[in-house]
Amino acid sequence: MQQNQTDALGKEKVSKLLFKLSVPAIVAQIINLLYNLVDRMYIGHIEGVGKLALTGVGVCFPLIMIITAFSSFVSMGAAPRASIYLGMNDKEKAEQTLGNSVTLLIIMSVVLTILFQVFSKDFLLMFGASENTLQYGLDYILIYTLGTTFVLFTLGLNAFITCQGDSKTSMITVVIGAVLNIILDPVFIFAFDMGVKGAAIATIISQCVSMIFVLKYLNGKKTTIRIRKKYLKLSPKIFLPCLALGISPFIMQSTESLIAVCFNSSLFKYGGDLAVGAMAILTSVMQFAMLPLLGLSQGAQPIMSYNLGAKKPNRMKEVFKFLLISSLVYTVLLWTSIQLFPELFVLIFNNDPELVEFTSRALRIYMGMSWVFGIQISCQQSFIALGNAKSSLIAALLRKIVILIPLIYIMPMLPFFGDKTTAVFVAEPVADFLAVIFTASLFTVQFKRVLKKLRLEISES
Repeated sequence: MQQNQTDALGKEKVSKLLFKLSVPAIVAQIINLLYNLVDRMYIGHIEGVGKLALTGVGVCFPLIMIITAFSSFVSMGAAPRASIYLGMNDKEKAEQTLGNSVTLLIIMSVVLTILFQVFSKDFLLMFGASENTLQYGLDYILIYTLGTTFVLFTLGLNAFITCQGDSKTSMITVVIGAVLNIILDPVFIFAFDMGVKGAAIATIISQCVSMIFVLKYLNGKKTTIRIRKKYLKLSPKIFLPCLALGISPFIMQSTESLIAVCFNSSLFKYGGDLAVGAMAILTSVMQFAMLPLLGLSQGAQPIMSYNLGAKKPNRMKEVFKFLLISSLVYTVLLWTSIQLFPELFVLIFNNDPELVEFTSRALRIYMGMSWVFGIQISCQQSFIALGNAKSSLIAALLRKIVILIPLIYIMPMLPFFGDKTTAVFVAEPVADFLAVIFTASLFTVQFKRVLKKLRLEISES
């Protein structure tokens, strides 16, 4: 059954296949983020301290993003390569890729757990925690990072289920943990009166359950590729190309932490704890809103990678077309909703009148160019599906490191901005606009080159 499902990547109608793979991937992405968003929803409503506790946990978000970035470092490079090998009918190489990924995730889990247990306080202060919010951040992150292994294995190995064309099972493994988290959060936070610590405990228990289901699947009978002991030994020629391809999504996610430092330091300077608290909500809204795009691209990636290996250029072109149109439709609808009803998005996280009013104004600005993300994400994620590590890395670095970070500090210095806090938020839409022009142009050139090369190989064979 599974083998037929993998073969469908090269045969089934593209529109139907993309929908079938993307919907579970979108649901999985949304539910996965609920681990952190549900925590914030409950924490923000803790009586008496909800506002400060929410800000403290919000400052933890960069550290959480670093952990998930390391899972992407492995999986987002290795899973597309496994799909390419499956398209080439090279199951052994696909399983070697999976085995090496397991070992890399184990090593990273150990190192990150030690690092965060020792230096969490320093990191939180770096990311904008104040003396009023630091303890809440520590209460959460010191417990959460004890479950680093669970997070890395759940996210990192789940991609190998999706790469086989089985995004439904991939979704179910995430749903199991997320539903458990939603149930356990109020129990630990309110019933056991553990507050922020209870939210972290509920989260790592839930991630552990998800991990067990992922490992069970990849060692079971339904999977096309499975974890084999003989492939756990690291082989540079197997894992280095995976890491080279995974460096782009790693930078995309890990630099969220660096950007958070820049935003929080600048916002604290001009707007204090209120502005930093607003940024925690803006980050949550942005992450949640962008998940359908990531789900769409994750649904498209195994199709494109498989057909790259199978040398089917016309099918690859059709996949990208459907991905781009679907992504643009979504981001235009998202932008319209945010501009018309920003308060609805903010009230999900907090109902403090001052924070809601301030954040609603900021959200309109911060997401002002969000409609172009349909183009940005489609192109950037397709670079990964094509195995184009260099172009993917360039696109990732440009938007955040080259454009956004300097703008965070430059915009408040411009004389026509009376409100310096507003000027900081304006940096985001300006960076989005400039980045999409570059990324779309680069992808157009590179994609045409790949298709031309494949057609030439087909004609010569």
